[in-house]
Amino acid sequence: MKQRLGDSDDLIVRELQSRAGGVRKGMALLFIDGLTEEKAIQQFIIEPLLQAGTDTAGSADNNEDPAKLLDYLNQSVLTAGQVTKVDKLENAADALINGNVILFVEGCAAALQMSMISWEHRAVNEPANQSVIRGPKEAFTENIRVNTALIRRIIKNPSVILKNQQIGKVTKTNVSVMYVKGIADETALQEVNKRLSLIDTDAILESGYIEEYIQDETVTLYPTVQNTERPDVVAAALLEGRIAILIEGTPHALIVPALFVQFLQSAEDYYQRADISSLLRILRYFGLFIAALVPALYIAITTFHQEMLPTQLLISLAAQREGVPFPAFIEALIMEATYEILREAGIRMPRAVGQAVSIVGTLVIGQAAVEAGIISASMIIVVSITAISNYVIPEFDMSIAVRITRFLFMGLAAAFGMYGIFIGMLALLLHLCSLRSFGVPYMAPVGPLTIQDQKDVLVRAPHPLMTRRPSMFSKLNPIRQRKAVRKSGQ
Repeated sequence: MKQRLGDSDDLIVRELQSRAGGVRKGMALLFIDGLTEEKAIQQFIIEPLLQAGTDTAGSADNNEDPAKLLDYLNQSVLTAGQVTKVDKLENAADALINGNVILFVEGCAAALQMSMISWEHRAVNEPANQSVIRGPKEAFTENIRVNTALIRRIIKNPSVILKNQQIGKVTKTNVSVMYVKGIADETALQEVNKRLSLIDTDAILESGYIEEYIQDETVTLYPTVQNTERPDVVAAALLEGRIAILIEGTPHALIVPALFVQFLQSAEDYYQRADISSLLRILRYFGLFIAALVPALYIAITTFHQEMLPTQLLISLAAQREGVPFPAFIEALIMEATYEILREAGIRMPRAVGQAVSIVGTLVIGQAAVEAGIISASMIIVVSITAISNYVIPEFDMSIAVRITRFLFMGLAAAFGMYGIFIGMLALLLHLCSLRSFGVPYMAPVGPLTIQDQKDVLVRAPHPLMTRRPSMFSKLNPIRQRKAVRKSGQ
């Protein structure tokens, strides 16, 4: 085993003699320092082995049959909670690396594997990237068992099934697939397991690795796999019939299938009243429109379609642009690129400095650019509104896709005006309708249109009226509640 692990210094080998079963045997206890709980090893393994010398029951049988000796140690001596037999050296080495303890017994061709996993991990804190106003303030950590426990605390039902596997020939990363039996679609579940089993790589370091391997379409800006750091979001997805994938070492879980409309929904939509949630959703769609199209509309109107503007506004814009040396497209491109650079710098810089740099940099550079006559004041307003609207989108992956789409629309507007924007919107719509997420149309339930699922798209119906699960996810058990709840007296 030392040779197998390269004689690593953190491999601890504890050799001892035990009379367990009435027969003195040489034993070796192996574990990796830092991955196991040493006090538990002392209490539940070493002490029982050393104190088992007075028990001679069945000593002859145990001495003649090594397999019976291992069974006797498992059933009558060791007090560890989880003990299994391992008969291959490769499997024993993998178990050691995963934080287990291996007990070798002289004369036995197999060994005992005991779970004593205990390594340092980050405490459960508030979500870092998905802010919470009303709702649970728990977020996933890098420990996969903590994450699965957080989900089981929400859904206390034996129908929640967890299947584990290891992916990565070198890293051997633990990956767990969670679903609710009887609600999740069996076809989608088989497809998830198939795609995970086909992953052949050396390393899986984060959920993004898995996402790229299992997504339906790689040539697209728009995400077809949802990721979240909130257990309540995963729990809600499981109850809808979707499937969650959790990866060791990352505080983000993947959810499939994923639809376009879900990237514009927030968990807090279901914690607020239906009327408030519906208003916020409408604002998000309006913000999406502004973030994607407003710079392109400004370029198209000021360059090709000035007749669309009122006379006073046209005169004001012309006066502002009188000293600007660049056309509207170059002007917008400079400001959008500058904003993206400042935004990225604010993220990468230390937190105490990053926010100040981004705010001060935006104000100072924008004001200086207007005074120098490089950029018009109206362009500063357009870029500012666009940037603020982009933050309305709840999902980070979708906001990035919209930011990139904005530049594409700007190029079309500079070349063809409003016609270019309309052609781009049509092409984008066709592209989105062609996407699939594990067999489910990406634009469902809008395209194809499903009337019964419109209660949770642009607006959210009150919970008592949402009697059915989304039809595209749960075909086996579509009923959430038998009938709408009515007030007393009705």
